[in-house]
Amino acid sequence: MKNITTVLEYHDRTKHRPSRYAASLGYMDWATQPNPFRRYEGTELIPLKLNTITPPYHLLFGEDLPSAPLCLESVSQLLRYALGLAAWKSHSGSRWALRCNASSGNLQPSECYILAPALEGISDHPTLSHYAPNEHALEILHQFDTPLKIENDTILIALSSIFWREAWKYGERCWRYCQLDAGHAYQAIKISAAALGWECTILSVDSGEIGHLCGLDQLRRFDPHELESPDMLLRLSLSSHEISDIDLPAVPPLDSRANLLSPSHHDWPILEVIDTATQGLYPLTHPLTQSRITPPPSKSAGEIILKRRSAQMMDGSSITEEQFRRLLNASLFCRETSDVHFALFVHRVEGLPKGLYTYVRNTSDLESLKQAMDTTFEWKDYGEGLYLLREGDYRGAAQMISCNQEIAKDGAFSFGMLCRFGESLETYGAIGYKNLYHQCGAIGQMLYLEATSLGLSATGIGCFLDDEFHALLGMHDLKYQSLYHFTIGRAIIDTRIMTLEPYTH
Repeated sequence: MKNITTVLEYHDRTKHRPSRYAASLGYMDWATQPNPFRRYEGTELIPLKLNTITPPYHLLFGEDLPSAPLCLESVSQLLRYALGLAAWKSHSGSRWALRCNASSGNLQPSECYILAPALEGISDHPTLSHYAPNEHALEILHQFDTPLKIENDTILIALSSIFWREAWKYGERCWRYCQLDAGHAYQAIKISAAALGWECTILSVDSGEIGHLCGLDQLRRFDPHELESPDMLLRLSLSSHEISDIDLPAVPPLDSRANLLSPSHHDWPILEVIDTATQGLYPLTHPLTQSRITPPPSKSAGEIILKRRSAQMMDGSSITEEQFRRLLNASLFCRETSDVHFALFVHRVEGLPKGLYTYVRNTSDLESLKQAMDTTFEWKDYGEGLYLLREGDYRGAAQMISCNQEIAKDGAFSFGMLCRFGESLETYGAIGYKNLYHQCGAIGQMLYLEATSLGLSATGIGCFLDDEFHALLGMHDLKYQSLYHFTIGRAIIDTRIMTLEPYTH
């Protein structure tokens, strides 16, 4: 109960309100901007190949793709299109990298560790390695003397977060964004695995075990302000496996030391408090019963993944109802996200009235949502889980709630992800709070890709007025909370910014 109280206090403390935003520096301290690339000193670096051949995007959602063999080339492709560089951007002498996994402010707090059996080109022994996206290479942290006690067709991937990378800009609210980014990274891995015909599942493993597996609990290897927090452990396999306990190997003290990301730091003590409270056994939620419909033939998956961007501005144009429905349906591919529904501001969707809608992604929650929201809402059924709550022009409300960002009203539609908040904490404890953000981030990554496949653009919105949105929906308790906002439409491209190929360096 103590940890749940900590979650509730942190959640309320980091809400944005009209009178004040969550605590942050309030300015950009460029002298301490963190290095976006983690490296480990003294490790062997194994270069990976840049494979450019991927299956069509629409085939990722069926069952027709054969499984690629577990080998160096497959691991290379997996990481390339999950967490690798998508492009470099350049403007007025500045240069920065974009990655395949979306990130709040492109600050990239997520790190990736791979536990793999002996693979030709990597090692004759099982290895623990860290993925270095800037070099598209593996840093070998440890080689095991004995075989791993996992299936021969399986690798394990651990994700962790460096809070400092986000705290540098966003202060106390940054923990929320790090968890959203972990969800984005997970879904990016799942999509890239699907392109190989591989299964990707989250394992119910304790945070401490994940940290020990990756050496994250060996604190002498890190600057105390730049520690990594374990997020989740994924199993990637050539075939389906029943969920079972994983016998993780013991990792001895490692010699490698993490690079220093910033010369100095600003302390945000609340981050350690909320992180400690939300450690524990990762929950496995009930999967969605609805399934996504396989989209029509499309471009290659790799092309779509590399073209994904966060729009900075939208042009205010409309989209078709078919495009709108495809976007909503695409979110169902994230089957481990049954706790999330959408509350939508529909601005410009041909064939639909402007207004406030809800998309019920888990049909068993329909009555619960009705009871939680304004009793005067119409709940007019538009089919496939979409309901019109109230007709009208909500562009001003969308902008106001999104911290006055015009992109929320200039998209064809925007929405908040309503999460089954109270029940998740009651069922899973404090780590259920973290899991809800991971669900939202996974959906966000999926919608980014689907929008790109349709020739549209999307942007995740982490800055929103939490309780003003809840009040608009008539919600006055913690049964549901909105944890992530999004807008989708057609982007205005800033032609002043040059786009460069990702690995020409």
